[in-house]
Amino acid sequence: MNTISITVNGVEHRIAESSTLQDLLDALRPEAEPGAPIASAVNGAHVARQARAALVLKDRDAVTTFEPITGG
Repeated sequence: MNTISITVNGVEHRIAESSTLQDLLDALRPEAEPGAPIASAVNGAHVARQARAALVLKDRDAVTTFEPITGG
């Protein structure tokens, strides 16, 4: 299996080549309920929840995740 190197919130990870952003999030947060709120960006660009399964990560991509702030 070929792997690529990415960073997630500044920490380097090796993942399978052709992994999607959704694959990565599922692996990093296995205890999270489906649909749990989390915001994501790749190389500084926001990635909507609906687009995560189609976004294939590339070597040296920088992924940022955080829990969105809600309230009023």
